[in-house]
Amino acid sequence: VQLQASGGGLVQAGGSLRLSCTASGSTIRFNAMGWFRQAPGKERERVAYITTADITNYADSVTGRFTVSRENDKNTLYLQMNSLKPEDTGVYYCNTHSQSWPWGQGTLVTVSS
Repeated sequence: VQLQASGGGLVQAGGSLRLSCTASGSTIRFNAMGWFRQAPGKERERVAYITTADITNYADSVTGRFTVSRENDKNTLYLQMNSLKPEDTGVYYCNTHSQSWPWGQGTLVTVSS
C-alpha cells in the first residue's frame, strides 16, 4: 500500500488549505481512515478520522475548523482546514484509523503568524 498526501503549503494564520491523500495498492472503502500530524519536535497525533459510515471525529484542537471527508470511488481522503493557526504547523499524513498501513511521505503545512 502506498499513501500519497498532497495540498500542503505555506499559509497565513486564518487561511485555509485542503489536503488530499490517495491510496494505491488497497482500498479505503472498507477502512476507517484518519489524518495525523507531526509538529516539529513532537510525536505524531491523530487530528481527525472518518468511519466507513462517514461518522467523523476530531481532536479538540481542530474541532470546528477541520473537516474530514472521503471519496471512495477515487480512493481518496480529504482534510479541509480553515481558520488555520501557527500551532497547526506540521507534516500531515493519512492512514487507516488503526495506523495499519505503511506511512507515506506526508505533506508539510506551515502556518505563519
